[in-house]
Amino acid sequence: MRIVSLLPAATDIVAELGLADALVGRTHECDWPPARVADVPVVTSAGFAPDALSSREISAAVGGRGEGGGTVAGASGAGEHQGSSLYALDVEALARLAPDVVLTQDLCDVCAVSYGSVTRAVRVLDGGGPRVLSLEPHTLDDVLDCLVRVGDLLGVRATALERRAELHQRLADVRELTRGLPRTRTMAIEWLDPLWPAGHWVPDQLACAGGASLLAAPGEHTSPVEWDAVRAARPDAVLLMPCGFSPERTLRETESLTSLPGWAELPAVRAGRVWVLDGPAYFNRPGPRVVRGAEVLARLLHDVPAGAPLHPDEALHLG
Repeated sequence: MRIVSLLPAATDIVAELGLADALVGRTHECDWPPARVADVPVVTSAGFAPDALSSREISAAVGGRGEGGGTVAGASGAGEHQGSSLYALDVEALARLAPDVVLTQDLCDVCAVSYGSVTRAVRVLDGGGPRVLSLEPHTLDDVLDCLVRVGDLLGVRATALERRAELHQRLADVRELTRGLPRTRTMAIEWLDPLWPAGHWVPDQLACAGGASLLAAPGEHTSPVEWDAVRAARPDAVLLMPCGFSPERTLRETESLTSLPGWAELPAVRAGRVWVLDGPAYFNRPGPRVVRGAEVLARLLHDVPAGAPLHPDEALHLG
């Protein structure tokens, strides 16, 4: 079995199923598990250098119209992509790798190579081309069900069912730890400028961890919101988890929020309950590590012993 993953979450799933050694190609953003994917050939590239741009500039580069009216780079709640192609797929490299299976997505053209680009590339390959599986989860249960969909295709259904059951049990443990506790009214932010609430599976993660998602419902494909809507919601906790940004990268742009009028008066800020989280690791990507994301949230919101103790890199206290 020769697998090419064109989605970081799919790469996580393949590793979770014990098939990392079957990966023959990946995206430039696939980075987990580091020791298993570092030497896997890369078959995609970015159309611009995000590290050199601000959130607002990235939004403009992908076709965003700004101030609550456009699109932005995101994942769990990202909107339609209106700009030029964000990712290039090396079709020649794909052909050389001769995959049996290509894993991709049709959920968001902003966070991965588009499904249309993948299917067009596969059609020109010799030998009838590989099997293509598109993953399109919207809720937390959908994310874990993807393990079984991939496991079925790769011939490891029993392993997939076992891993899904283990992950479901970890979520059940988190729910039990937070049962009966007050729901913490939480604003999870997936993009800083314009402000974009984290949707799809993130509200499910929050509910599991004893939180109540503000301005985004479970499974919802969200849109940008005005700052006044956040102020009016009066969150008791604020979580910054921009798509594709490491916590350190997010910290470089927090002033875009902290300088807004009324920031210091938010209940979350007054109570010192604002955190910068590792979005790509635990929240943006619909892979198995979203379960760890729920454990992280439970520890932050309610200080309960969910999963392993927090690592310093998993949550940076902003104030």
